[in-house]
Amino acid sequence: MVPRYSRPEMAGIWSPENRYRIWFEIEALAAEGMARAGAIPESAARNIREKGAPALAAIGPSDIEKIDAIERETRHDVIAFLTWLAESVGPDSRFVHLGMTSSDVLDTCLSVQLAQATDLLLQDMDAVLGALKKRALEHKYTMTIGRSHGIHAEPTTFGLKLAGHYAEFDRGRTRLLAAREEIAVAAISGAVGTFAHLDPSVEEFVAARLGLKPESVSTQIIPRDRHAAFFATLGVIACAIERLATEVRHLQRSEVREAEEFFHPGQKGSSAMPHKRNPVLSENLTGLARIVRSAVIPAMENVTLWHERDISHSSVERAIGPDATVTLDFALMRLAGMMDRLLVYPDRMRANLDSLGGVVYSGEVLLVLARSGISREDAYSITQRCAMATWTKLGTPEGRSFRENLAADPDVTGCVSAAELDAAFDPGLHTRSVDRIFGRVFGEGR
Repeated sequence: MVPRYSRPEMAGIWSPENRYRIWFEIEALAAEGMARAGAIPESAARNIREKGAPALAAIGPSDIEKIDAIERETRHDVIAFLTWLAESVGPDSRFVHLGMTSSDVLDTCLSVQLAQATDLLLQDMDAVLGALKKRALEHKYTMTIGRSHGIHAEPTTFGLKLAGHYAEFDRGRTRLLAAREEIAVAAISGAVGTFAHLDPSVEEFVAARLGLKPESVSTQIIPRDRHAAFFATLGVIACAIERLATEVRHLQRSEVREAEEFFHPGQKGSSAMPHKRNPVLSENLTGLARIVRSAVIPAMENVTLWHERDISHSSVERAIGPDATVTLDFALMRLAGMMDRLLVYPDRMRANLDSLGGVVYSGEVLLVLARSGISREDAYSITQRCAMATWTKLGTPEGRSFRENLAADPDVTGCVSAAELDAAFDPGLHTRSVDRIFGRVFGEGR
């Protein structure tokens, strides 16, 4: 985790203090579950909770160092924690971790942490969706040029652009909910998942108290296809971030300048060029998206482990768990703020739309000619001829608009009226379904 791109609440989920508190909760609940099953005395489970809880509530840097010191000797993190915990619990510590294996604690803890992280990410997604919806409604009918291959295509609205991004993030939120459900599982099943030394009711008890579901069948670990699907979902959300960030970067280019990031008072764009207003937030988001996506392949490679378990996945997850969730959390909230304050220039959008002399209406002209009785091939040839005459002479003394070239072409005037041509240049053709599309995205009445 890089502090520059970390928000405290998300980073706190991956702190040693939170991890050890979750470990203790798993151990205490397991003891209570064993007591309910008659495997250990109820008094022991009660003492584990009553004596261990205060120690974990007050755990701090000195305690972390003690656990680390024990681990340096034992070379085992869970044993180090249990050794430290035994000092507080006393003799009843012999009932802690009874019949369990380390992965019961580690994997169930990771499930809790990923669920906690996802709950924050869902809030972040809501912030992005809120900002996009507000701006989409604001610019529902703001005319702009649509582009394909980076070249002017046909008119659209800026609101429709944003509605498309909203729909993508909305799908991402749905996927994230599904990913949370899939990852929120517990495994308290022993060394190879057979419950040889534990009753399955203990796992069911622990899972229910932690808000998880029991893993249907585990080995020594929770199957890693769950984790692969989780990180893949984060990667797809990161793609949505980068797609929107890339759009903003293009729109902010000096030659386009249809929208730009908010420029704060006192902000500096360049150490050498005082005039610069750079798309630094969207460029930063592009980079952060790459970091999140970099977790996807390692998570998928973790699926294949030897037999009932090896630990090749462990080091990977210690890195990608915090890095991917912390980075995505930061990126989503940066994106929400950027879109909420995005500067939009409708006049510039309209100027760019009109800058090619009307050739962007060629699609409707083609249809008008075809409907007049000309073959589609001939209609296309005529329309392209008039459009290219405008395109290649833009800004020259002999340059004429697309509408003027059409009016001067006998193949056009012999087939369609001036009124029919004028209708083909009506921007309203490109906005007449906006309400319907918005209804699909945001619900009827939008």
